[in-house]
Amino acid sequence: MTEMQRAPEGMSTKPRIRPADADDDRPVSISARLGRLQFHHSGKFRVLQVADVQDGPKIAKDTITLLEASLDAARPDVVIFSGNQIAGYDPAFAGSFRKRRWSEEPIAESALEQTRALVRQAAEQLTAPLAVRGIPWAITYGNHDFQCGLSNAQLDDIYRDLPGCLNPATSTSTARSAEEKPEPPKAANVLEPMLPQQTIYTSNPQEPGTFALPVMDMGGSKVALGLVVLDSGDYVHGGGFGTPSAAAMEFLRKVPGLIGAKSVVFQHMPLPEYYQVLKPVAATAAFAMQGYRDHADTYYTLDDERVQPGGYLGEGISCPDRSEEFAILHDSEGYIGVSAGHDHRNGFVGEYEGLLLATTPTCGFNTYGPAPAKRAVRLIEFDIRHPYEPRTQLLEFGELVGKPSSRRAYTFAVNQAAPGEGEGDDLLRRPSLWSQLTGLFK
Repeated sequence: MTEMQRAPEGMSTKPRIRPADADDDRPVSISARLGRLQFHHSGKFRVLQVADVQDGPKIAKDTITLLEASLDAARPDVVIFSGNQIAGYDPAFAGSFRKRRWSEEPIAESALEQTRALVRQAAEQLTAPLAVRGIPWAITYGNHDFQCGLSNAQLDDIYRDLPGCLNPATSTSTARSAEEKPEPPKAANVLEPMLPQQTIYTSNPQEPGTFALPVMDMGGSKVALGLVVLDSGDYVHGGGFGTPSAAAMEFLRKVPGLIGAKSVVFQHMPLPEYYQVLKPVAATAAFAMQGYRDHADTYYTLDDERVQPGGYLGEGISCPDRSEEFAILHDSEGYIGVSAGHDHRNGFVGEYEGLLLATTPTCGFNTYGPAPAKRAVRLIEFDIRHPYEPRTQLLEFGELVGKPSSRRAYTFAVNQAAPGEGEGDDLLRRPSLWSQLTGLFK
């Protein structure tokens, strides 16, 4: 994800891609107009990552406003929700709450039915801005979604019933197991007609929130890129965070052969290797952040030699103690990198051993995170001339919207190091409106 210089003084700073005209009823997503994920005639393809909404049945107004503003400014081909859409610990889900997947506490069916209705209410609010704009979307899960009492498979059933969802059902005709021989994408019916020609590859056995989406070149004759949506796990016995399942790991090994091009992975949990783009420092160093579990004895800042300008570290990387995922991605030579969420107060893009390691902060306004102006979603733009060198930008509430509608202080703690003018790329060609916010303590 290479840096792009800002426009020189005097050059127009209007967004290159503007919101659709009011009288244009075509889908905002160019891919939706084409019937499958595909590079535009302009040579571009855009993904919007939405991380850690982490809310209850009523999604915060400012969260929806940020999502709407981002969709209108960026006009993405597809949106990927990378986990923790649902705050499973919200009091509204108290009757069905599960702290861990393996909890054997029985849950009354009446409580589960109520939770299904509440989750659907939240899902409809969250995806309505995409439905009215004609933008397809995919979704995976984090460590809090299931805590509402519904399994990821049950959550998947709810999401797949909404307009534009790309998550495959087991019986979907375009969902092909990774055990099958790769073949060129072909037209087939899917549950939602927004992308009727889209091929979807799934793991075997199939797992909710784990699948791969090939992206075609401008002519639609060749796969140019892959998008992998991955369930990265939640918790493990004994404490700490888990890793993708064995089936998901095996799927990652097979994706390069299925897609025939390099892919980007979108998941909830960061990898342990994210620590490799940090720099150990003294605990007393300015802006130092304490590591997590295996790294708890060390304090870190971003390593300027491995991280793109404009990123920020607001908390230690919360990740599994050990994982083979990075080795799979690296050794296959079939991946560009990973973009994760989970750590609400981190927003940076680094590179380690040829793989990009990106973090996307929370976009939610009913959960902890950075200052309100820095809540964001991540735009990733691919160019057919160099599809494996995407550019990226955090689309922040302060720049797109301004001040939040509520006076509530949403910050868990004020960032010790307030980000400067944002990450390197300015894909929207907008002037920076960011100014530091102070006094925003809970």
